[in-house]
Formats: sequence, C-alpha cells, structure tokens
Amino acid sequence: MGKTLRLTTTSLLILFAAAPSLPIAAHAADDEKPYKIQNGTVDQGTYNGYRRYGESCLRCHGPDGAGSSYAPNLTDSLKHMTKEQFQEVVINGRQNVTTSQENVMPSFGTTEDVVEYLDDIYGYLKARSDGAIGRGRPKRAGDD
Repeated sequence: MGKTLRLTTTSLLILFAAAPSLPIAAHAADDEKPYKIQNGTVDQGTYNGYRRYGESCLRCHGPDGAGSSYAPNLTDSLKHMTKEQFQEVVINGRQNVTTSQENVMPSFGTTEDVVEYLDDIYGYLKARSDGAIGRGRPKRAGDD
C-alpha cells in the first residue's frame, strides 16, 4: 500500500513539473468542471469528496469548507486558486506567518485518505465554491 502512495505523490509531482510544457489544447480541459450535478444530485466522486473532506479537513476548515477562526474559507480560496495550487498546498503544506497571525497548513502528502482522493476533495470544494451545491450533505445519484 505504501508503494502506491509514493507512486501517486510522485505522479502528482511529475504532473506539476510538466504542466508548463503541456500544449495549449490540454489546458482547454481545465474549463471542464471537476464535478457533475444532474437533477440536484452529485456524481459519486463529488460525494466521495464531501465524505473525505469531513474526515480530514472539516476539523480545521469548518463545515462545508466555510472556514473557521484559524483556517481559511476554502470556498473563497478556490475562487482564486488553480487546481494545481490547491494540490500543492494540500500535499506540501504551507506556512503563512505575519506579525498579527501564524497560520500553518500541515502537509497531507503522506495521508492516503487525502492524497488518493485529492481530485474528489477538490471537486467537492470547487462545487461549493462555484455555488453549484449548497451547505450540508449533498444528495448523490441513486439516493432516494
């Protein structure tokens, strides 16, 4: 299992390194939404992102990605961050220290439940950021 995680992390790092050299046509895919919503229900990946967010991110970033007194509102952050920037921060962490505050995002690069499902977590948060889904547990296709 550890070997799979290293391959996933390595694959992401290779992707980051290669991104500037990708042809412009490949960037057109960036316009596609990382989530799918049909008839008020979300796809399995987005729903899984909601679940994974609740397990690993909620305690700091609050319910629905809305932020807390010590971690930013991710629905606002994703209005200005690219997917690659989001992945970089989640995998490697970040320190933002000023005279008035000290914010530290720990690295989740070795946390399987985060790294393995990073696309799903991003899709869920991006759907929240875009206003495509509201607060609370999203309804997934097949739930009645």
